[in-house]
Amino acid sequence: MKLLDPQPSTKAPAELFTGDAWWNVIYAGEQPSRARLNIVRFAPGARTHWHSHVLGQTLHVVAGTALIGTRDGVVIETHAGETVTCPPHEEHWHGATPEQFMEHLALWETDGGDDPETTWLEPVTDEQYGGARSNSR
Repeated sequence: MKLLDPQPSTKAPAELFTGDAWWNVIYAGEQPSRARLNIVRFAPGARTHWHSHVLGQTLHVVAGTALIGTRDGVVIETHAGETVTCPPHEEHWHGATPEQFMEHLALWETDGGDDPETTWLEPVTDEQYGGARSNSR
């Protein structure tokens, strides 16, 4: 067993996020583990840019309301205690509502190969961010 040292909060880079967000790396697995776990805090209106993960991503909302969008225009509204999974290579974004802060756990894996674990793309437009919300499963 090993107690891990807490990592400092890092401001999310403006080239990957719109608005203000911060994260703490909770776990960055060492071989043979491929797991990655961050806690991410978003200011109202903040969101990631479009991106995908080689092996997918799981998001668990800890506080506030999260918006998670996909290329087909679906924006899922999720609340504290709810979890969303994004399959491998699905282009998506996630962030806070305009009204309140949001915090989620982000879990993903690397594939151990040469592919980047995350492929970052263009910013989410205000129209995409403001699309009709769904909370259906």
